[in-house]
Amino acid sequence: MSTLLDIDGSAHSGSGMIVRQALAYAAITGTPLRMWNVRAHRPKPGLQPQHLCGVLAMRDLVGGSLEGAHLGSREFSFRPGEESPRGLYRFDVGTAGSATVLALALLPVLATAVEHVRLDLTGGLFQDRAPSPLHLQHVLVPLLGRMGLAVEATVLRPGYVPRGEGLLRLEVQPSEGLTALDASQQAPVHEIWGISLASHLRARRVSARMAASAREVLCAAGHQARIDEYDDTTAVQPGAGIALFADLADGMRLGADGAGAVGRPAEMVGSATAHRLLEDLGSGATLDRYAEDQIVVFAAFAAGQTRARPALVTEHLRAALWLAELFGVASTHHDAGMLVIEPRRERRTGGLTSG
Repeated sequence: MSTLLDIDGSAHSGSGMIVRQALAYAAITGTPLRMWNVRAHRPKPGLQPQHLCGVLAMRDLVGGSLEGAHLGSREFSFRPGEESPRGLYRFDVGTAGSATVLALALLPVLATAVEHVRLDLTGGLFQDRAPSPLHLQHVLVPLLGRMGLAVEATVLRPGYVPRGEGLLRLEVQPSEGLTALDASQQAPVHEIWGISLASHLRARRVSARMAASAREVLCAAGHQARIDEYDDTTAVQPGAGIALFADLADGMRLGADGAGAVGRPAEMVGSATAHRLLEDLGSGATLDRYAEDQIVVFAAFAAGQTRARPALVTEHLRAALWLAELFGVASTHHDAGMLVIEPRRERRTGGLTSG
């Protein structure tokens, strides 16, 4: 295919999420694209370091080519190649930009690999406006496992704003194809648990204080939560983050996370994260507000119809559904709280080709 697919990056969320998922669809389907108005709704529009790193990494994974992609650029073109990811890759955001978001950008293409792939990603791991690696590890990775993709995510070193330098390792095993996710009804809560992590803040008991405030909120709602506390010394600077999870009786899991910041009390971080988890549970959701848009690109290529209940109808979710339709890979429908994704292409058996 030689004709460029034009994409307005200001649509819906107008965020980097559109860049990430559009590149994944382009690489998997072999569709060249031109995107303009990149990240138009953000305070600093255009490609910032983490987004530029993702664009360059996608080019390298599939042997593609780029035009106009540079720091701050609001328009670029991408022509995917026909290579399949294999072996070891190392990508460094170079700032405290989210390495977790970089992983989310590349994972859909890694799902098509015919050989084992390992990515070592360097950047920030705990910050606002980005999911933490704990959510990736304990929510998205198990969801993909249910769909037939074996992924392992490991935090080798935490990283925080402003220095970053966290290290996240991602390993993906070849898959014979994804199967649809059936999560149409929320099952009862089996257990609520979490991870409270602080680096170089043991004297101030930050991990313990985040955990205690989260437990208090959850207890008031009738839940006894097990929250493990960790005091890390490997990060290059102080920082903190917490992630909470609700395991449902059918094996589904919802999550919420929060990051510490200078001047932000640990108690505020823990309690706010607990309230977000309770809000998503109370909505009857089977996908939390973070996982709901992340899963769309995988469901769009899965065999069968995916049915799930999203926690919120966010602009990120709207953008994800719009992109699936734009690339012609799936038909999508959201009504009365039910999200339905029906692939239009045949099931893939590996590689960057579709039926």
